[in-house]
Amino acid sequence: MPSVTDAPTTYPALADRLRALPPSAGPVRLIAVDGPSGSGKSTFAPRLAAALGALEGPDGVPLVRSDDFRVPWDADPLTWWPPFERDVLTPLVAGRPGRLRRYDWHRDVYGPPEELPPAGALVVEGVGAAWRGSPAAFRIWVDAPRDLRRARALQRDGLAYADAWDEWSGRESRHFASDRTRERSDLLVDGTAVAVPAFHAVRPDADVP
Repeated sequence: MPSVTDAPTTYPALADRLRALPPSAGPVRLIAVDGPSGSGKSTFAPRLAAALGALEGPDGVPLVRSDDFRVPWDADPLTWWPPFERDVLTPLVAGRPGRLRRYDWHRDVYGPPEELPPAGALVVEGVGAAWRGSPAAFRIWVDAPRDLRRARALQRDGLAYADAWDEWSGRESRHFASDRTRERSDLLVDGTAVAVPAFHAVRPDADVP
């Protein structure tokens, strides 16, 4: 993993920094959490959303994931963006509630409709969350060594998906290279230990594992 140069940063400290940002999508500050599969995004994002919610008020801060949409293993990593933009982002930009039916990967069904109010912030997590077309107020890149990411993914999804994960990993790598997602990120996070109260930032010029 790239060497750490900053002191550990807490989620509340980052949330306080993000709260000072101007809106980027209508009245909403979109906070994008991106990075390759298994890097720690899905652990980092809800902790950040909770910290932001503690500052925003009793309704909290919504969290939307790319996994809330149906994206087959062999699909373009940005397959989820058009329905997210149509059902969630466009209404929020207009100051109206977004609507979402979260996809259940295990049961292959969509959940009940949810209404997402145009809160002060929205955390969006997943591969493609910070792509160049995202109206993000702040882009966060979470990464970890490939062997660790692969082990995490297979522990989550099962060994039967090993070949599918390898193919997906190549597809997302090509997306990131074309989009230059990491290079345009505002914060780089060491994903090896994001489930603790503090996390580490890494040098902007550090190599990606």
